Amino acid sequence: MFNTIKNALKTPEVRKRLWYTLLLIIIFRLGCFISVPTVDSTLLANVNSNGITQLINTLTGGAFSRFSIFAMSITPYITASIVIQLLAMVIPSLERLTKEGGETERAKVNRYTKILTLFLSLAEGLGIYLTYKSTGIFINPGPLTGCLVVLSFMAGTALLMWLGEQITTKGVGNGISMLIFVGIIAGLPEAVRTIYKMVFATTFNTMNLILALSIIIGAVILIAAVVFVQQAERRIPVQYSKKVVGRKMMGGQNTHIPLKLAMAGVMPIIFASSFMTFPAMIIQIFNSNIAEQTGFLAGLYKLSIATSTSTITTAAGASYPLPIGYSIANAVIYLLLIVGFTFFYTYATFNPAEISSNIKKNGGFIPGIRTGKSTTEYLSSVISKLTIFGGLFLAIIAILPMLLRFTSVDLAFGGTSILIIVGVALETMQQLESQVVMKHYKGFLE
Repeated sequence: MFNTIKNALKTPEVRKRLWYTLLLIIIFRLGCFISVPTVDSTLLANVNSNGITQLINTLTGGAFSRFSIFAMSITPYITASIVIQLLAMVIPSLERLTKEGGETERAKVNRYTKILTLFLSLAEGLGIYLTYKSTGIFINPGPLTGCLVVLSFMAGTALLMWLGEQITTKGVGNGISMLIFVGIIAGLPEAVRTIYKMVFATTFNTMNLILALSIIIGAVILIAAVVFVQQAERRIPVQYSKKVVGRKMMGGQNTHIPLKLAMAGVMPIIFASSFMTFPAMIIQIFNSNIAEQTGFLAGLYKLSIATSTSTITTAAGASYPLPIGYSIANAVIYLLLIVGFTFFYTYATFNPAEISSNIKKNGGFIPGIRTGKSTTEYLSSVISKLTIFGGLFLAIIAILPMLLRFTSVDLAFGGTSILIIVGVALETMQQLESQVVMKHYKGFLE
C-alpha cells in the first residue's frame, strides 16, 4: 500500500489526480459547515436527535446536525440509482439502455438518474423542513422560508452530484463512494473521544478500560475480516482449445474466472438500511408525536428506528428504552433484507448465461463441465453458494452494533461504517495502483 502511494506521488499525472481529489474533498467538508439560510444555530443546538437523525448525521459527516446545504448528502442520488435499476428490470427500453453500455446509452441513464434525484431531493427537503418547522429553529417560518430552505438542500445535493462525477472522471476512486467515505471518517475523532471518556470520564475505571480495549481489538479483528472477505475470490478454471486463424495457431491457453466472495460489496447494506429507516422518516414527517402513541403506525415507527438506536426520544425530549422485541424483530428483518439484496445485486451485475455463452463462443470450457446449459448451471450453483456466505457475512457485520447496544455502548462507528470505509479504501487503492501501472506502461511504449 505504501509503495503504491509512493509511486503515485512520483507519477506527475496521478499526483495531479490526487491533489484534485483532495481539493474537492476539502470543498465538500467546507460545505458541511455552511448552514442553510434562516436557521437559528442557537436553537438548533438544543434540538434533540433520535436514532434516525444520528444515523443520517454519521453518514453525512455531521452535516445534518448543522442543517448545512449538504444535510441530505448524496442519498437522493443513491436512491434514484436504485429506483432506475429496479425500473430497468420491468421497462424493456430502459433495460436495453442499461445493458448496451455505450457512451450515449450511459449518458441517457445518467440523465434520468439526475432528474429523478432532483425530484427525490425536493420531496426529502420538503419533509425535513416540515418536520423541523415545529421546533422553532427557522427564523420567520413561512412559504418563502420553506422554498429557500428546500432549494438550498436541492442545490447542495446537485453540487454533491457534480463533485462525485468530477472525482470519478478526473480524480481517484468512485466519487459517490468517496463522499460517503469522507463523511464517515469525519466522525473518527468523536469515536476516539467517546472511548477516551469511557475510560477517563471522572476517575480511572478498570472495567471501562477493559471494555475500551475490547472494542479496539474487536474493531481491528473486524477490519481484518472485512479485508479478507472483500479480497477473497473463487477462481473458476477455463481452458481454450487451439484453433487455426489464417496461418497462425491461436488459443490453447489456461485462464480463470475470478468470482468475488462479496461481489455485491456494501450496496446490499445501503439498500437494506434505506429500506428499514424509510418508514420512520415518512411517519415522523406527518406525525411528530408518534413516539408517544400506540397502534400500528407507532409500532412500525419503533421497528424502523431499531436499526440505529435502542432508545425512543419523544417530541418533549424525554427518552426511554426501546422494547427488546422491536430490536430482535428489526435484526431478523434486516438480516433477510441484506441477504435478499445481496442476491438481487449480484445477479443484476453477473449473468451466468451470458458468461457461459461468451466462453462457448471463444472455444473455451470449464474442465469437467459441458459447455452451454451445464456451464450456466455450474456457474449459477457457485454464485449461489458464494452469495449466501457473502450475504450472511454482511448481515452479521451490520447487526453487530445492535448487539453492542445491549452492553450500554453506542459508538458512531458500527459494522456498516467499517464495511463502507474498508470497501472504499480497497477500491481506491486498487484503482490508484492500476493508474500507476498504466502510466508506467505508457511511458515504456513512448
